[in-house]
Amino acid sequence: MTTPIKANRFRIRRPEPAIPTVANPAAAKPALSQAAAEMLFDMPDDGFGPGPFATAAKPASPSPPASEIDAIRREGLTGRQLRLARRVAQLHGLPATSDFDAIRLLRLKGIDPFGKAPAADVVDAAPARTVTPAPGDVIQLPQTVKPIQVPSTEVRAETNHAADILRIQHDIMRRRRRKSLLLMVRLAVFVLLPTLIAGYYYYLIATPLYEAKSAFIIQQADGAVTAGGAPSGGLFGGALEANKEASGAQDLLQSRDGLQRLDADLGFIATFQQPEIDPIQRLSADSSFEDAYKVYQRMVQVSYDPTEGLIRLSVVAPDPDQAVAFTRALISYAESEIDRLSQRKRDDQMTDALASYEDAEAKMLEAQQKVVALQEQNSVLSSEAEVSLISAQIGQLETQLSTERLALAQMESNENPNEARMDPIRRRIQALDAEIAILRARMSQDNGGAGSLAQIQGELFVAQANVQTRQMMLASTLQQLETARIEANRQVRYLAVTQQPISQDEAAYPRAFENTVVAMLVFAGIYLMIAMTAAILREQIAS
Repeated sequence: MTTPIKANRFRIRRPEPAIPTVANPAAAKPALSQAAAEMLFDMPDDGFGPGPFATAAKPASPSPPASEIDAIRREGLTGRQLRLARRVAQLHGLPATSDFDAIRLLRLKGIDPFGKAPAADVVDAAPARTVTPAPGDVIQLPQTVKPIQVPSTEVRAETNHAADILRIQHDIMRRRRRKSLLLMVRLAVFVLLPTLIAGYYYYLIATPLYEAKSAFIIQQADGAVTAGGAPSGGLFGGALEANKEASGAQDLLQSRDGLQRLDADLGFIATFQQPEIDPIQRLSADSSFEDAYKVYQRMVQVSYDPTEGLIRLSVVAPDPDQAVAFTRALISYAESEIDRLSQRKRDDQMTDALASYEDAEAKMLEAQQKVVALQEQNSVLSSEAEVSLISAQIGQLETQLSTERLALAQMESNENPNEARMDPIRRRIQALDAEIAILRARMSQDNGGAGSLAQIQGELFVAQANVQTRQMMLASTLQQLETARIEANRQVRYLAVTQQPISQDEAAYPRAFENTVVAMLVFAGIYLMIAMTAAILREQIAS
């Protein structure tokens, strides 16, 4: 801060002329004012005293008419106009007693006291005159007009205070103007200039990109039921499975695997390495796969809406036909992935059910073969039939035996029985008993190593029961196989495209105006953040 140099001021006071005392002060005020005004222009002494430059006093000029002076005073002239008129009158050598008298004299001579001509022209235009002082005149030097009354100390203090306030206000205004100018410069450098550069890039340099949009959903076989008539899945089972598969398709489209397959089929990386692409979006010839994957993430956008089950795909490319081709290829990748996942699940379910059915069928055939082997080994078609047949034979023989015994008992009841007739009956009775004993022995005892009929019947019963069990198990596994087949059919997923990709005739990117506005807002936010941080740090350091 520069400290202004202070200089002491000295004021020379002149002895005031004696003012006549009047009886009426109110009436004397105009006269006093007129006398004071006349003293400003006609001072008897210049302050230097008599000397070589002193001249004789000028002869008193005739007093102007009061009416003309009053008329000029009523015109409401400013101080600047009065001073200008006095200067012009002095240049023309007119003996004016006051500013108003100077105006009157100039007008009498036909001179415009408030003309716009410069003072130098007036001096040149004025006729040269030579003032020859009289022998007794004293030459007076130009005198500085001084106030009649010196202001008091209080008035000067008030004036100095007002001057200080005015100086402070001017300093504050100057600082504000300087800060405003610096603020404008900073905004122009840190906000406006980067915004102009961004706008220049978006409007003139950026390569136009075309967007292809599509949408597809994943459907499944609805209304699938099991063999027993019950629904094959839970209330939310199908929706959860569809969500999982949709998420898997979304991950595939956004993965590096999708980029590799798309580049291998349609040359995605080579498309963005063309020289027609602007330098910012172009992939260099020696760019890595990760650089290409970053571009792939920007150009391929996939979104999934779980409420509607809709997958939206957006692909951006320098050419509209390439954008459509990329979109169709990605949709085919998603469809093949969904088919692979569902096919694997179907294969797993069908493999387990089919293995169980084949095992049950093999065991049932083994049980049947065991029954046949027992029948062939024992020469018995059916143990029940054999037992019933032997039981019938024994019954018939028992009936005959009873008949013969009754006949023999009847003959023996005679007083003189006929022995010749009784002997055959006794032999038949013995034969029937022997045959019955043989039949009963066949049912309960081992017959030639083949085993008894009861044993054969037990083995056949066990083998037949095993066959029945295996048949029931085979029926159960067959039912499970059918259920698995129905469930596998229900697990089939279909990718249905609801919005086909269409080639656009206008570029979707870059959005020059929107991107320029966003860039301006970003730069302005960064500048405000840095400015606020700097202001806070400056305040903390100053405190």
